[in-house]
Amino acid sequence: MTLKEQMEQLARQAKTASRPLARLTAAEKNACLAAMANAIENNTPALLAANDLDVTAAHQNGLSPALIDRLKLDSKRIGSMAKGLREVAALPDPVGRLLDERVRPNGLKLQKVSVPIGVIVIIFESRPNVTADAAGLCFKSGNATILRGGKEALHSNQAIASTLLDAARKALPNFPEHAIQMVTTPDRHAIGNLLALTQYIDLCMPRGGEGLIRAVAECSKVPVIKHYKGVCHVYVDAMADLAMAEAIVLNAKVQRPGVCNAMETLLVDRAIAPSFLPSVARRLHEKQVELRVDNESKRQLECVVPDLKPATEEDWYAEYLDLVLAVRIVDGVQAAIDHINTYGSAHSDAIITRDEALARQFLQGVDSAAVYWNASTRFTDGGEFGLGAEIGISTDKIGARGPMGLEELTSYKWLGFGTGQLRG
Repeated sequence: MTLKEQMEQLARQAKTASRPLARLTAAEKNACLAAMANAIENNTPALLAANDLDVTAAHQNGLSPALIDRLKLDSKRIGSMAKGLREVAALPDPVGRLLDERVRPNGLKLQKVSVPIGVIVIIFESRPNVTADAAGLCFKSGNATILRGGKEALHSNQAIASTLLDAARKALPNFPEHAIQMVTTPDRHAIGNLLALTQYIDLCMPRGGEGLIRAVAECSKVPVIKHYKGVCHVYVDAMADLAMAEAIVLNAKVQRPGVCNAMETLLVDRAIAPSFLPSVARRLHEKQVELRVDNESKRQLECVVPDLKPATEEDWYAEYLDLVLAVRIVDGVQAAIDHINTYGSAHSDAIITRDEALARQFLQGVDSAAVYWNASTRFTDGGEFGLGAEIGISTDKIGARGPMGLEELTSYKWLGFGTGQLRG
């Protein structure tokens, strides 16, 4: 069987599975999800063993520490996968919600009702927990899913997918075969072949670096929900509580630098730069963060921390996903807004201030999927938003935006109830 034929078989099987999947009750779906969560926990040793193969290969291939961190599983992260599945099971069923209802003057009753999208392809890199998150969310929302992880996590992804499927089959005798499938070939041409099958596939959602997402968007013939990159900012205003600001900056940058909601650029109001920048720079330096600074920040910091690097124009656009931070001094909140709207990626940005009027100016003026006042950008996450595990974070403006949970994985249809009405 050729690669093209293999991908068509996967897509056709998913389309066939999507019909009975859409008819499952909430109780049936929740029983499956609970069984999947238990199986993930019970199979921890095997999952860690599979992950060790991937991590060892990643070290041998020279992946950065931040990318290896994204790849690595431990007992805590496996427990988080199980927890995410249980949280999804506890959420209301997104399918069958009455979104709108109206009766026309002729007596025709119309209802707008949520329905599954159908077949969703998820293409992702590095983070094997996405296998469980994506499968669980798509299953609960009634969507058949085809998962295509990166070759660096091949063993981990296959072990997780097998664990989920075995548990679902045992928990539900009428579990739709092929509701969850994985592309096992690392051949990069598989993506192009798969995303040409518009008769079977309804949506593609890539998760990973900007290069992957642009490549998918350019080759796909099916709709793509995109998240190009996370160039996230924290702006420390002149009216900030500086202790709070320092804690938020440290959390946004170093708590987990290799993820899309980590801060990549720090903006500081000129009025408080002399008092704030040296202190926070020392703390960042202690955490091994490399600072790339504008000229004014350099003058403030060159006697405080070593190894400063001058920021280039490219640094303001950069998603480092590593312990690297661009730093710029700006003249007030509007300058911060202008910088973010020019260089940002419409992902997550924050202002630290005690001035409500300035905060509201920032919240209204920054054109991003998530904008915060006195909180870390690291909160842009389905679990932190109470959505359960997320399928991704969309920076698009059409359709879903921000963390995509269950509701964002549904479409809708109109139901009409008549008594013989005819259009004149």
